[in-house]
Amino acid sequence: MTETTHPEVEIAADTKKTLDIQEIQRILPHRYPFLLIDRVVDMVRRERIVAIKNVTINEPFFQGHFPNMPVMPGVLIVEAIAQAGGALLLTEVEDRDQKLMVFTGIERARFRRMVTPGDQLRIEVEVKSWRMNAVRMEGRVFVGDKRVAEAMVTCRLIPRNREAAGEGGEAAPEPEG
Repeated sequence: MTETTHPEVEIAADTKKTLDIQEIQRILPHRYPFLLIDRVVDMVRRERIVAIKNVTINEPFFQGHFPNMPVMPGVLIVEAIAQAGGALLLTEVEDRDQKLMVFTGIERARFRRMVTPGDQLRIEVEVKSWRMNAVRMEGRVFVGDKRVAEAMVTCRLIPRNREAAGEGGEAAPEPEG
C-alpha cells in the first residue's frame, strides 16, 4: 500500500524504512548550512526514526566553535534530534509545504561527550506523544556505541505564513505524555 503525502514524494507508509538526502529535502524545509541529518536508516511510522549526520570540518560553525579545537555546539545536536523527528512526523502531513514544525520546548538536555570532525552521529528519536499539531519526542545521539547527548523535545506544527499563524505565534500546549 502506497500513501502519497506530497505530490513529489511517495512514501510506502507501512514499508518505507530509509530516506536518502533528496527525500529528506523534499520533506524538511531546512537547507545548507542548517540541514543536520544526511540519511534516515530506519523508520517506524509514527513511532521512531534513526538518522545519520556525518560531521566534517567543513561545517561552518567550526570556524568559531572553537578555533584550534572544533566542537559541534550542543544546541545543534538538539536541533538534529528535532530535524530527525520532523522527518518522521512530516511524512504524515499532506500539506507540509504550507506548514513548519517549530520547537516549543527542550527538556533534560544532556551533553556527555564532545562531537568533533570525523564523527558520525546516530540520532535515535522515539515519539512519546502525538496530537494533531503537537508532538513530544525523546532523542538520544550516539557516536559509535557512546551516547553523546540526549533531550526531550516538544514541537508544534504551524502555518508557514504569518497571517494564518496569527501575530505573536502563541505557544501550543505541550502534548501529554
